[in-house]
Amino acid sequence: MRIGITEQQHVLRLDDQYDCSHLIVINEVPIGTLKYQTHAQYIEIMQLQIHPLHQNKGYGKAVIEQVITSAQSKPIKLTVLKNNPALELYKRLGFTITDENNYEYHMQTRATRS
Repeated sequence: MRIGITEQQHVLRLDDQYDCSHLIVINEVPIGTLKYQTHAQYIEIMQLQIHPLHQNKGYGKAVIEQVITSAQSKPIKLTVLKNNPALELYKRLGFTITDENNYEYHMQTRATRS
């Protein structure tokens, strides 16, 4: 069981809005996936997963920076489990905590002027 959710809930979360998923490929090797959706007023990152063999190499940072660059001044929202090491990465990239529950933080970047 994952923190706060069952395995079945985790699988349902992975399958939800799969059409918004993008495979992350480096040198023709799939290393992860990014699931995000563009809304009228903001962009929502629903999932970013990098395979453990490829973590801590800057790929997650590069993906988030690309989303920030393409956001065209819209704020970006995401949630992250409280014990996820990616929390510090998101903070370094300009995300701030806007809310929280027992298991996760809700984070957002500020809108920028274009």
